[in-house]
Amino acid sequence: MGELSKLPNIGPDTERQLEAVGIDTLAQLQEIGSREAWLRIQRIDPSACIHRLMGLEGALLGVKKSLLPPETKAQLKAFYQAHKL
Repeated sequence: MGELSKLPNIGPDTERQLEAVGIDTLAQLQEIGSREAWLRIQRIDPSACIHRLMGLEGALLGVKKSLLPPETKAQLKAFYQAHKL
């Protein structure tokens, strides 16, 4: 396991998916952001769900996805609804 799996919400499967789409470090994830990272994952895994998106955002903020602020959750849900396959 690498650097990314040390972040909250990032397990081995998510880390593998991030690496598969060219995101290998926290710095890369921060630069790209949770939404773009999720879109890239969705291209290789059409079943990527809202929980993956929220998990990525939580990882960037250093918190479990359940602790994301309600406003952030609402924004992520709207983004997910607009982009889900």
